[in-house]
Amino acid sequence: MYQTVIPGTRAQLSSFTVNAVQNFTKSSIGKKWIVALTGLAMFLFVIGHVTGNLQFFIGPEAINHYGELLRTWPELLWVIRLGLLACLGLHVIFTMLVVIENRKARPQKYACQASVQSKLSTKLMALSGVLLLVFIVFHLAHFTTHSVDTAFQGFKDEKGRHDVYRMLVVAFSNPLMAGAYALAMVFLCSHLSHGAWSWMQTLGLRTKKVSEDVNRGARILAVVLALGYVSIPLSIQFGLGKGYAAERERAAQAARQNPDSAPQVTSDRPESTSPKTN
Repeated sequence: MYQTVIPGTRAQLSSFTVNAVQNFTKSSIGKKWIVALTGLAMFLFVIGHVTGNLQFFIGPEAINHYGELLRTWPELLWVIRLGLLACLGLHVIFTMLVVIENRKARPQKYACQASVQSKLSTKLMALSGVLLLVFIVFHLAHFTTHSVDTAFQGFKDEKGRHDVYRMLVVAFSNPLMAGAYALAMVFLCSHLSHGAWSWMQTLGLRTKKVSEDVNRGARILAVVLALGYVSIPLSIQFGLGKGYAAERERAAQAARQNPDSAPQVTSDRPESTSPKTN
């Protein structure tokens, strides 16, 4: 049986798809959907990320094993990284487009108190968004590329794995660093709280009937996430893990002084291999 091929069908279908995507991204609702879906993707990542990081409280073996497990799937890890960066870029760009569009649609001064509160909320979201963008860049340089402290590249545990536990202890033993991260997490979770409220409204999941429950749930989840993230630098400031870090430092110093008799896994010298991602 022969298949009838209609001339130009594929080209027309391709053109229709491109036009549909362009019309969607140019429409007001399309922009809001993109902001909502990219925000949701990053929101889910934040939950997964804090779940992995909280293994810090189980001990060095747990979180170092978790870090090593991530390294066994570098291709998947890079797909996730690039996907998140794409979501972040789209989220920032389309959020700006929505804000500009809203200002053009309502150029007059805000008259009622509700509108003033809405305007203040939008400004706070924009401010926290900019601060978070700066924080994400620093966070990647700090714990992923180890550009802030190159010594992290050589941190190894007794099994030769990247010592994520020690890296966190050393990083957050600095009060200024711990405080900056804690503050960033408060901004993050405040942003997520308002964001969850907004994307549920955009996706049609928020109605008057469930409005209070949604707002309350978003605030509770934001507080839980903030506490989860802040608990790590705060606990280190109170001394958790510092004994382990000191022990590993002594082992590293002994290895540097007597490299022939000491196992190489205790070395703190940066390696040429790709650094571990946190």
